[in-house]
Amino acid sequence: MRVGLTLPSFVNDPEVPLAVARAAEAVGIDGVFVFDHLFRRGPDGARRPALDALTLLGSLATATTTITLGSLVVRASLRPPASLVAAVETLQRLAPGRLLVGVGAGDSESREENESFGLGFGSVEDRIEHLRAAVAALQDRGTPIWVGGQDAAVCEVATDAADGWNGWGNDVEHFRERVRALRAAAVRQPFACTWAGLAVLGRDDEEAQGKARRLGVRPSTIVGGPDEVARRLGQYEEAGADWVIVGPVDSTNPANVAILGQVRRLLG
Repeated sequence: MRVGLTLPSFVNDPEVPLAVARAAEAVGIDGVFVFDHLFRRGPDGARRPALDALTLLGSLATATTTITLGSLVVRASLRPPASLVAAVETLQRLAPGRLLVGVGAGDSESREENESFGLGFGSVEDRIEHLRAAVAALQDRGTPIWVGGQDAAVCEVATDAADGWNGWGNDVEHFRERVRALRAAAVRQPFACTWAGLAVLGRDDEEAQGKARRLGVRPSTIVGGPDEVARRLGQYEEAGADWVIVGPVDSTNPANVAILGQVRRLLG
């Protein structure tokens, strides 16, 4: 099982995620992943800026040399298939053999983003068709394609045409059930099943729990020091995960990288 880290995408300064990625590469984390949003709301309701996913991946390709680079997930409805293919093929040249492309249909939280820029959000059926077109265009171009999402129609796109699936925030038993069903239905083999979710990392459990109280995290968030986080992520490995991708709630905190590096070593 490989271990990934989501980068801080909702910042003004692009050097912030680049520095985190370089640090992640140095401590042996397997991959770094970017989000694809037009903006995001902070805890106070204010808009936070968003760095463009594909542009940021291009910068990461030149800022690193060995670490895997991926998206969780490119929103198919924002990017015409031809444009997405051109971007991915450019990234392949910049970071040969290091790219993973996660693609999704967009969720209800994305509606405000689209509408604030005068873009339609479309029905679920419309967004699924955009997703199908994107995955079909990206097939067999040398980069693994994951589909991210929980909806049954999204999972069907994954098993029909993609190389893998990513489930955000699934508990272990739900993830295990999905892995069994998706691998049994997948047309393309091998089929990767990957998990991603939020975490609060500390040098020990006490520090992590204190951070979690200050940050006010959701109950599903993984909270702990290296041993506890490795234990929790190991449950996903046992349930069939090929990758686990950790999203630190305080994603700009540089201490998270060293802690996740320890987790990676504990997992072996």
